Amino acid sequence: MTRPLAQIVSLNAPAAGDASRNLFGLSREELTELFRTLGEPAFRGRQAAEAIYAQRLTDLSSITTLPQPLRQRLAEAGWRIERPRIAQTFRSADGTERYLIACPGTKAETVETVWMPEGDGGETDEDEAGEQGAIPTRTRATICVSSQIGCAVGCGFCLTARLGLERSLSAGEIAGQVIEVLDRHKADTARDRINLVFMGMGEPFLNYDSFMVAVRMLVAEAGLSPQRMTVSTSGIVPGIERFATEPAAFRPRLAISLNAPNNQVREALMPINRKWPIEAVVDAVRKIPLRRRERVTFEYVLLAGVTDRLNDARELARLIRRTGLPAKVNLIAWNSGPGIAYQTPAPESVELFKQELIDGGIPVYLRKPRGRDIYAACGQLKRTVER
Repeated sequence: MTRPLAQIVSLNAPAAGDASRNLFGLSREELTELFRTLGEPAFRGRQAAEAIYAQRLTDLSSITTLPQPLRQRLAEAGWRIERPRIAQTFRSADGTERYLIACPGTKAETVETVWMPEGDGGETDEDEAGEQGAIPTRTRATICVSSQIGCAVGCGFCLTARLGLERSLSAGEIAGQVIEVLDRHKADTARDRINLVFMGMGEPFLNYDSFMVAVRMLVAEAGLSPQRMTVSTSGIVPGIERFATEPAAFRPRLAISLNAPNNQVREALMPINRKWPIEAVVDAVRKIPLRRRERVTFEYVLLAGVTDRLNDARELARLIRRTGLPAKVNLIAWNSGPGIAYQTPAPESVELFKQELIDGGIPVYLRKPRGRDIYAACGQLKRTVER
């Protein structure tokens, strides 16, 4: 059951999971403190962090940068490296892979993560060109990451919402999804172009602390760029305001799940709009000190006969212009799910809507529906065990 709206304002719901004596999920600083208590020099924390997150090692005995007696002491004390593991894989005809990922120390709990080998069209060549020091890459892919098991926000068009919120994930469980998928595909973060989108199960800004600790871990230890990360929020204003204070070195790009051209329609689709309407969300976003060339993304799900009409496009264009923000719109033709009474718009309706935004001076991109056949597309994640 989805919780009442008044109960979902905490920015960091407690995460479950057995983290005792697990080195995975500890930051470099925490690892350094652990080794300090063992009488070891501070640089052991850096060595351990590099082995766990950059080299993706899962066996203490294989961390040869640590002296063998130290590894033995850790093992005898019950320390281990146990990260989230892929429990089941589903592969789409388009190459997308959806994973049920098991969290260590829990009772058969899984969360969903998606690998899109060619991305989904939401990131553009212009985005890439704006990155400092960009280099040619071998692999270009996007990983869609979950922050919670289920979701409390209750958007009417989203399959995940039907789970309600089961629990929030720890920082290690969030970052672990990424490390596990990178390891599966033998991705090289120094050479390959890997995008992360925190758009899987859950609302990241209702698990804010764990989400941001995971981001810092992935940037500082795994070598991923925050400019290749995007976090999507349904409009949790206190979370956006905290996000505005994060240093640029660890702040992903922001996407607002808008999905309607006005408050009346948005409130019918997204109950969260009753607490934080569009104007409040936009005011909070204006506080973010954007980087050079950085744009805010407004995500817009097209629902046949509800949000896909030309008048909706015109109203949306006016709304985006009034924000005064450097922005773009990502259009998403609704991905169907069992028990949800909306319809996917006709392709010609999608193209007309897109063109209307272009004519209104709004940069717009159409998300490719990756992995629809395996319930991996946007809004379809629900720990589905069938293809």
